[in-house]
Amino acid sequence: MLFRSQEELDAYNPLIPDGSNWKATFMLEYDDPSERAERLAEMVGIEDTVWLQVADCDKVYPIADEDLDRTTEEKTSSVHFMRYELSPSMVSALQQGAALAAGVDHPAYPVQIDKVPAGIRDSLTEDLDPVSVN
Repeated sequence: MLFRSQEELDAYNPLIPDGSNWKATFMLEYDDPSERAERLAEMVGIEDTVWLQVADCDKVYPIADEDLDRTTEEKTSSVHFMRYELSPSMVSALQQGAALAAGVDHPAYPVQIDKVPAGIRDSLTEDLDPVSVN
């Protein structure tokens, strides 16, 4: 991707992880406009319920939409930006091959993945900075 201005860099740089966290874009996609409106109304607050869990550590919930609030009382947005802050012990455990789980605790969209595939976990772990672990 070629950036043409400082404005573009300022907009996209916050989306880059900084060694102790992961950043993600969460998208809810429904092709049919009426279904989309109905589902987004059911999922208010979903952006705060998407979790990750390293081994037996506590679940980590995101800091969502730091740039602006994308949810109203009537509906959530179809796109959210999330930051997951990991403790040094979580980073260390992942770098030693600990399991990673993921899920959503929202009643309108409950999902749980008990074990993220090793290749995906390993790729995500490569974004973590070993220097941040004390």
